[in-house]
Amino acid sequence: MTSLVGKTALVTGSTSGIGLGIACALAEAGANIVLNGFGPEQEAHDKIAERGAQVRYHGADLRHPGEIAALMTYAAQQFGAVDILINNAGIQHVAPVETFDPGKWDDILALNLSAAFHTIRLAVPAMRERGWGRIVNIASVHGLVASVNKTAYVAAKHGLIGLTKSVALELAQTNITCNAICPGWVLTPLVAKQIADRAAAQGISQEQAQTQLLQEKQPSQRFVTPAQLGELALFLTGEAAAEVRGAAWNMDGGWVAQ
Repeated sequence: MTSLVGKTALVTGSTSGIGLGIACALAEAGANIVLNGFGPEQEAHDKIAERGAQVRYHGADLRHPGEIAALMTYAAQQFGAVDILINNAGIQHVAPVETFDPGKWDDILALNLSAAFHTIRLAVPAMRERGWGRIVNIASVHGLVASVNKTAYVAAKHGLIGLTKSVALELAQTNITCNAICPGWVLTPLVAKQIADRAAAQGISQEQAQTQLLQEKQPSQRFVTPAQLGELALFLTGEAAAEVRGAAWNMDGGWVAQ
């Protein structure tokens, strides 16, 4: 089992959903955890602490580079360094391209793509100095294939995979790896909202809307869980994954196999 005792992991968007699942997995392996996000901070803090990990929280709004810099400084002040960087924070907006709100476009690109660039550029110098680091970007199957009415999200996630590959190549001769995980449908607050919106628009139950959502895209017809994604992220931090570099690893119930 991967041991992360003595390592510090910064997980963005980690007060709920995928980010919290990953933070819990890393905490169980012994890592110190820096949480970030707009969800129920204390609940997330308690879930990490009960796993015996040291945990801190910073509420940076990752749409703003200055707040990202403050987050990175805070993490280093609290634990000395960021050894493991998990870029998970993200938002979604669904609309046809001709009516897509430009402000929503800017926010999605800032949070889902540019924030990862800023955290990476700020984390890599110290990782180089220490001779070790792990960067895991939480992309999406929408970084590999597209869906209608999600132009900003698809563009950002495709860009995040491109960023992952470029950074991985730049770091290929170091002990710092950079990879992406591409989840299919996970029952996160973002997806729950899509289900609720679908149910309201079609006048159907939440259960019917959920079944429709899965049947359209995910052949297993089961949601990927945050705990499963946490285990994959944990693998990517370990020695067995030392030569996994620039991968876009989909965990999607067969979505992109179709």
